[in-house]
Amino acid sequence: MHDIEFIQDLAIIMAIAGLVTVLFHRFKQPVVLGYILAGVIIGPHTPPFALIQDEETVQILAELGVVFLLFSLGLEFSLRKLARVGMTAVIAAIAEIVLMVWLGYEIGRFFGWRPMDSIFLGAILAISSTTIIVKALDDLKLKKEHFAQVIFGVLIVEDMLAIGIIAVLSSMAVSGEVDAGLAFGTFGMLALFMIVSMVVGILVVPRLLAYVARFHSAEMLLITVLGLLFGFCLLVVKLDYSLALGAFLIGAIMAEAKELKEIERLIEPLRDMFSAVFFVTIGLLLDPKVMLEYALPIAIVSVAVVLGKFVSCGFGAFISGQSGRDSIRIGMGLSQIGEFSFIIASLGLTLGVTSKFLYPIAVAVSAITTLTTPYLIRLADPLSAMAARSAPAPVARMAEAYSRWLGSIRPQGERALIAKMIRRIILHVMVNLSLVTAIFLGAAYAMRHVDFLMHLPMDLDSSTTLVWACALLLSLPFLIAAYRKLKALSLMLAEMSAGVDASYNEGARRVIAEVIPALSIVVLMVIVSALSSSILPPTGSMIVVLVGIAVVAAATWRWLVRLHARLQAALMDNLGGPNKPK
Repeated sequence: MHDIEFIQDLAIIMAIAGLVTVLFHRFKQPVVLGYILAGVIIGPHTPPFALIQDEETVQILAELGVVFLLFSLGLEFSLRKLARVGMTAVIAAIAEIVLMVWLGYEIGRFFGWRPMDSIFLGAILAISSTTIIVKALDDLKLKKEHFAQVIFGVLIVEDMLAIGIIAVLSSMAVSGEVDAGLAFGTFGMLALFMIVSMVVGILVVPRLLAYVARFHSAEMLLITVLGLLFGFCLLVVKLDYSLALGAFLIGAIMAEAKELKEIERLIEPLRDMFSAVFFVTIGLLLDPKVMLEYALPIAIVSVAVVLGKFVSCGFGAFISGQSGRDSIRIGMGLSQIGEFSFIIASLGLTLGVTSKFLYPIAVAVSAITTLTTPYLIRLADPLSAMAARSAPAPVARMAEAYSRWLGSIRPQGERALIAKMIRRIILHVMVNLSLVTAIFLGAAYAMRHVDFLMHLPMDLDSSTTLVWACALLLSLPFLIAAYRKLKALSLMLAEMSAGVDASYNEGARRVIAEVIPALSIVVLMVIVSALSSSILPPTGSMIVVLVGIAVVAAATWRWLVRLHARLQAALMDNLGGPNKPK
């Protein structure tokens, strides 16, 4: 009987959703709104009776919708796109999130809501909707425009920060308070996990998918993709992160595979089906009575979303060097909330820390701002033209002077090349140290939780020594790489330290070239000691291991350097992805 109820519920959901979305498509309205309206129609709050019998099973399907939706967002993630828009995306995204979290919190406190409701409202308003923006820009044939590429970059940064926000909100819900140390620690561990997952995943997953693709079986490729998706999600949940994080990260990793287009083609029907159920489920929870009761907050929050995102994103884009016209278009294009807002609102309900009225408010605001998005994008050009005509002369001169000054301070020629090389070296050092950190944290976790290590035929000190030695040995290629990168940085800085006095210049070069490598050795030793604090063996054993590791490093230095170089080359080759020049 339960099976019949499930089939009945699924049939009703798909039939009503299909009918309503056809009407929405006919009238050129966002299809997402059709799904939500379908949920309202068949929901328990709409008379004369509820059409859905088994809401729990529908909620499980909706969870799959979240997984496929965020996996698809991850597939659209591109490190190359993010690099092209650079600091503009970062500045605009941070400005938007900071302002909207504050604005949402203040609105909540103005209406006398609980602090946790206000905090969650701020988070709900902080993230724009990738799905809705991409669909709107595609419908308007503007996806190739420069401002659209900047918007996509902002959305990438937002999606990454949104995962962090979800993790922080989950921790806050457990502790019941905002702990700055906890927040920074959560973001730090999240950043470490994301870096290591991306590096290791990009090394392994594209090669695995390329191997499977050689069989020319769409079925085999689809099953492999789904296995990686749900397997990684399970790993992430085991590490106390959310399904959203796992789905997004594995999607971002697969985005670097040469089979990306085929993967997107295979996943698209599953994404459309389960994401439709997800959005219909949102409508199921939407109570029209609550919307009428909270009509004033909904109206105020909707206006705050449009104006707040327009100001924050537009201002962030302008101060990072975008033109006035593009800044207005960027601000207008990002003025809505969507899928991440629903996920954050659902998180509050699931954890039992937010009031029930917050979810329908989020849905209503999303519906209103989704409707306005295409019109706001169309309005951007007339608004920028009007602003250019009506701007006071001092303001126009100030904006022009700022743009000229920003262009003058950007490195040019050889300076730009040197700055790029320095950034690359620092990035490589950070990645290598992240991998070292992950190895030692994994060793400490294994000592506490892996039964095999706790039942070895040796005492605790010997087990600790063995685990620490293995961690140090595994870290050796990355420690050597970090040292060599820092040494290269010191030589580059030494060459840049040109002075008028040749003898002084030579002395300065020698000091820089020798001091930085020596300091880097000390810093690496301190980092390893700090990471090893929970698994350090007794002093005698530690000295023996260090001497042994030093001998191994000296004997295999060139081999370890070549090994790391091959790993780095493989990583860069995979980062070429589907758009790599042939």
